[in-house]
Amino acid sequence: MATQKTLKSSFELKGKGLHTGLEIEIKFHPAAPSTGIRIKRTDLEAKPEISALADYVTDTNRGTMLKRGEFQVSTIEHAMAALYASEIDNCLIEVNAPEFPILDGSAKYYMEGIRQAGIEEQPMTEKDVFVVRKRMEYVHPETGAKIVLLPDNKFSVDVHIGYDSPILSNQFASIDSLDEFEKEIAGARTFVFVREIEPLLKQNLIKGGDLKNAIVIYDRRMEQEEFDKLADMMNQPHLKVGEFGIISGDLKFDNEPARHKLLDVIGDLALTGKHIQGKVIANYPGHKVNTELAKYIRKEIKKQEVQAPVYDETVPPVLDTVAIRKMLPHRWPFLMVDKIIEIRERSIVGVKNITVNETLFMGHFPDEPVMPGVLLVEAMAQTGGLLMLSQLDEPERYSTYFMKIDNVKFRQKVVPGDTVVFHVSLVDEIRRGIATMRGYAFVGGLITTEAEFMAQIVKNK
Repeated sequence: MATQKTLKSSFELKGKGLHTGLEIEIKFHPAAPSTGIRIKRTDLEAKPEISALADYVTDTNRGTMLKRGEFQVSTIEHAMAALYASEIDNCLIEVNAPEFPILDGSAKYYMEGIRQAGIEEQPMTEKDVFVVRKRMEYVHPETGAKIVLLPDNKFSVDVHIGYDSPILSNQFASIDSLDEFEKEIAGARTFVFVREIEPLLKQNLIKGGDLKNAIVIYDRRMEQEEFDKLADMMNQPHLKVGEFGIISGDLKFDNEPARHKLLDVIGDLALTGKHIQGKVIANYPGHKVNTELAKYIRKEIKKQEVQAPVYDETVPPVLDTVAIRKMLPHRWPFLMVDKIIEIRERSIVGVKNITVNETLFMGHFPDEPVMPGVLLVEAMAQTGGLLMLSQLDEPERYSTYFMKIDNVKFRQKVVPGDTVVFHVSLVDEIRRGIATMRGYAFVGGLITTEAEFMAQIVKNK
């Protein structure tokens, strides 16, 4: 998941809107790197766009709605789940109505469209991942519904649902990997109780609902006349009142409702705008609780626009001081990287432990030792140099040199006792031995220093 992804080509779907009953056309297009998922209303004169982010969620009654000014679009969760499960980062969605088509009430056809269009990686980009570092939760104050995020080394979801119903009481569903989504979750359809239909119709909802796009559950006794009235209100054929059960045909899975709720959880959490590394545990989830947690995550993201790398001291380094000394010509007192804990194709993570015994603190400053900012930038550059050199066959025969430094910011001081974690990534491809990089230095998960710089690889004489 290191590189961002988009569609290889466009695809189009047509279907009825669940709430409006309109015939809707929706198109999915490739999009440029780092533009995210954007939705355009082609039926409006200005053809306005909105980013698919939890910041814009305004309503969650029988679906998730985004709204900004006069722009609104709803029932987006199934498409969002399909894009998230396919690891699509950037996509432009064009729709000619105020909602997405419901299709068969699942994400099945969205997944098929994505598969047929194809997926391609976008070079020179790095996937934006939200790593869960601490327990996060949201509890609905009225219903007690709860969704929890826990630290983990992958994304997984557990869902438990329960209703006061003889047909649908308690169910459980889970996935341990997004690889399972298309086969195990995508085809699970939305569901509704017969007793809910009339109130929903009075709220001007589910005008496009029928037995083909939802699981319909009959679990409270009702007279035939009332049953027929509901059918007429929805322009559906009359059915005879019989035993309690599913009146819309057979279930695809024994726990299909729970699987669909899991689908909704993924679709709503996709509105964080990032892929999540962590375990999701949802008890009695719904769009309200799902999107409230997504909003909470968005707030955490805004507090720190760049997330610190995970540093686990128990994991052996990729490069220790011996390996670093073989690659870099720097020596005491100017070797500023203690170890490298991660190297990817386009990024690297290094660590430096700041100790009071370093001679520089004799003069900077004796009574209040502070790590010089220029040395933090130097350490960042040495980390970037190791990224460049690691791609060569004989790195010991080359050195890297600064050519340019831009946009340097010092946000907080670094002092003895701190452990500094550096994240450096390539901004562009290495051309003629020259690389442009962006680096960040973190202490305690917070940015202390950031800079952009250019360096050149030169063969030693």
